[in-house]
Amino acid sequence: MAAPDPLPSPQRRGRPRSAAADRAILAATRAALVEVGWSRLTMGEVAHRAGVAKTTLYRRWAAKSELVLDAVAVLFDELELPDRGCLRADVEGVVLSFAALLRRPETKTALMAVLAESTTDQALRARIREAIVDRQKRLVLDGRSRAQQRGELPPDPPDAAETARVVDLIFDVIAGAVVHRSLVSDCPVDEAWARQFATLLLEGLSTVSSAPGGDASEGDTQPEEHPRG
Repeated sequence: MAAPDPLPSPQRRGRPRSAAADRAILAATRAALVEVGWSRLTMGEVAHRAGVAKTTLYRRWAAKSELVLDAVAVLFDELELPDRGCLRADVEGVVLSFAALLRRPETKTALMAVLAESTTDQALRARIREAIVDRQKRLVLDGRSRAQQRGELPPDPPDAAETARVVDLIFDVIAGAVVHRSLVSDCPVDEAWARQFATLLLEGLSTVSSAPGGDASEGDTQPEEHPRG
């Protein structure tokens, strides 16, 4: 897959930006983060690795946190939602794809670094919402639209604000669960866990069961099916 175009940064006067240079800078940022960590990462180190002048970085990004955020945001843009035939399979697929992205060292290191920085930087927190959260809600919109076309979900309500709230909630539930399990609990997100998560999301708590005395991700236990009606 071709590398996604870098995120747009605030326009500054001067020569037009080079997309190739931007990609090299963002790739160098991710590589440096994995090797030296957040605390030792400098704009000078990134410039050296990317083969550009340090002033080139500062014309594009005002601070290290902004640079790292854009470096990880383009990785999230690689996420896709292939049509797997039904809503349940689509949910399982996006959960596994998201978890695989979070397992990559460059994603994990960059994301956790900018989230930590954002606790005391409201402007950075807003940039995270814009660059990652809002951009990736496209997956929810695509998945809902596909399920509606299949007849698996009802049409959107006439109130656009209500639709937006539903999309926000779905995104928060899926992303929150996968991020927490992957990065906070440091537990695997495998096919068994993805199946049970999809069951919980689509059918509710009463339908979810796990192997006696074991974690839901252990083994290949199918969720118990309860009769409807």
